[in-house]
Order: sequence, then C-alpha cells, then structure tokens
Amino acid sequence: MNTIGERLREERERLDFNQSAFGAIGGVAKRAQIHYEQGERSPDANYLAAVAKVGVDIRYVVTGDRKGPTPVKLTEEEAAMLAYWREASKPVRRAALGALIGAAPPTEKASSVHQEIRGNVHGGVAAGDIVNTRGAREK
Repeated sequence: MNTIGERLREERERLDFNQSAFGAIGGVAKRAQIHYEQGERSPDANYLAAVAKVGVDIRYVVTGDRKGPTPVKLTEEEAAMLAYWREASKPVRRAALGALIGAAPPTEKASSVHQEIRGNVHGGVAAGDIVNTRGAREK
C-alpha cells in the first residue's frame, strides 16, 4: 500500500534530502520526519506548504496522483459561447441565461419556476431583467 508517509519519503529521496534536513525545511525535528514517513503521524498544512517550496509534489504526497484531474475539453461551440459570455454586459448575460433556462426541458426543481425577460430586443439581443413568478428582479 502506498501511504502518505511512503510518498513523502519518496519525494524527499527524489529531491536528495536526508531526514534531518528535510524535517528542518518543514519546521520539524528528524524524529517527527521519521514518524511522518513511517505513517505514525501526519504532517500538518504548514509543514506541507514549507516542503512544497523546495519542490515536493504535495498533490502526489496527499492523493497519490501526480497528474491531477483531467481538464475538461470544451467543444468549439462551448468555447465560443464562453468567449461571448465573458465579453457580454450584465443585462446581456441575464437575457442569455433567461433564454437558456426558458428553452431547457423542465427538471424537477425548475418545473415550478417561471421566468420571463422584461426589456428590449435590439439586433436579436435582449436586454432587461429576469423576473421570477413572484415579480422580483434577479440580480
């Protein structure tokens, strides 16, 4: 079994530190470093932050995963939509969100909510407020 202590020792050895020097970097004595590596104690966040500064892969030590989560790849259409969203004003974002919510098939939560957009449409772009069933404007 690959434990946090085993991974910590692996990182220490990869970076070519002895236990005394590595413990000192983390602000602990050699004996504490030995306890960490043997799995008898767990290092705290301050220790991990300190050893990260010398190149320890903290994600690997804590999770056993060097790569991290796989990034989500956007389609061209999603990337374009995100770019337009980021450039849009707040009223245009509200209108776009209202249009998406209005066009989406109702879900159990959303089926009891009615929204409408009150405002003007210019060149195919609506600007205004999204109003819920109680007549309150969403910000």
